[in-house]
Amino acid sequence: MARIAVGGFQHETNTFASTNATFADFEMHDAWPGLVRGPEMLDAVAGINLALWGFMEAARADGHELVPLVWGSAEPSSYVTEDAFERITGMMVEELQAAGKVDAVFLDLHGAMAVEHFQDGEGETLARARKVIGPNVPLVHSLDLHANITEQMVAVGDAMSIYRTYPHVDMEQTGQRVYGLLQRLLAGEKLHKAFAKSPFLVPLTAQWTDARPNRGFYDMITGLELEGTACVDLALAFPPADIRECGPAAVAYDPDPVVAQRAVDLLMGAFVDAEGDFDNAMLSEDEAVQAAMSAPAGPIVLADAQDNPGAGGTSDTVGVLEALVRNHARKAALGLLWDAEVAREAHAQGVGAEFDAPLGGKSGRPGQRPMRARFKVEALSNGIFPCTGEMYRGATAHLGPTAVLSVVGADCDVKVVVSSHRFQNLDQACFRHIGVEPTEQKILVVKSTVHFRADYDPIAARTIVVESPGEHPCRLVGLNYRHLREGVRLEPNGPQHRRA
Repeated sequence: MARIAVGGFQHETNTFASTNATFADFEMHDAWPGLVRGPEMLDAVAGINLALWGFMEAARADGHELVPLVWGSAEPSSYVTEDAFERITGMMVEELQAAGKVDAVFLDLHGAMAVEHFQDGEGETLARARKVIGPNVPLVHSLDLHANITEQMVAVGDAMSIYRTYPHVDMEQTGQRVYGLLQRLLAGEKLHKAFAKSPFLVPLTAQWTDARPNRGFYDMITGLELEGTACVDLALAFPPADIRECGPAAVAYDPDPVVAQRAVDLLMGAFVDAEGDFDNAMLSEDEAVQAAMSAPAGPIVLADAQDNPGAGGTSDTVGVLEALVRNHARKAALGLLWDAEVAREAHAQGVGAEFDAPLGGKSGRPGQRPMRARFKVEALSNGIFPCTGEMYRGATAHLGPTAVLSVVGADCDVKVVVSSHRFQNLDQACFRHIGVEPTEQKILVVKSTVHFRADYDPIAARTIVVESPGEHPCRLVGLNYRHLREGVRLEPNGPQHRRA
């Protein structure tokens, strides 16, 4: 029986966003648990679709002792503050030092954390754990499919595995895969590493893994592992991250270094060969709404991809909402729009009341402004509800005071679900918990890029990605990268990055 220290520290950093992640943001419970350390961590993550939980289940089934460290995650935003990073990694190191001798360490990481004082938050986190346990104790970790894998992450850890689905329905299974690699390391096996970076970036709107060419890459991974490679993975990366090592990468592990290198070469070769096949099609706000209105049946799902809070967006832009009103949409519902001020006012007014308000547009993003209108309060909730979709299986959302508002006097039938906390609408329960039945709407607008597809595609007559302003840019060519390495193509078949 081995003593295995386990923990997790996650943030997806959009360096082009306007708000940093503070320590308080990690303390907040959204759908995943708030910051927790020590023995309470084991119960906090139990039953949730997380790599940490998958790893814990597998290790316990084999009789290993788990030594809890820290779990912390925050909604995607701009940089993690130095204060938050130092305090949370400090907790992790303290718990690891207090644990005494351990036989291995597993960390559930994201892979796209940038910190005010470090471009590579995960590499630094792994390095601090390595400093405590020394060079001979196995250190393994999981990463998100959107990880920007760095040389330091590969060098410091002994093995990793990465989510293979977007939407991320396989987080738990990823933890189980990492446990399988750790078993080999604990048995004394040496796993050699191979690593390769892509010469181009891919926007998130083109990363859906059920679509080509991405589906083919993950089919190839399955084939390579069936042929005997210990582990092969591809991270499609998180492109709105202005760090040197931003971009997709392939990584492989095997007792035979030749086998590992061959797997990486084949996978990255296929990725580069498919450069012209990535689809980043988006419609304008009015085009999307008009297409949805003219469809014979619904629901038509409109993805407000660039205001996705799960990618650092503010979740309070009103471009698509105004297009719904402007085009006199019927049976339309939008969510989640973040406006704590209006949510509080709705709760103060009560169901059935009407009031004038500036809705959304309060985050200070240049060029954004609220939508000023009269609204009727249709329903209220405390924002606490169990998620019912596969991706957030086992999780309970905490959105703060939440309201359904309808737009009054505009010759339309448009409802808006307004929340007090930013939260990506990737689960039908975001609508259903407050009385808006998704299947009864002609148009559903979700502030999400791809994750919504796991729960909404089964009910959607059609899905349309909308190009509306937001802090998660899906056209990368116009971004002002300052730290990205020279020569990387900013989009598939796009121009190369040149430093000013």
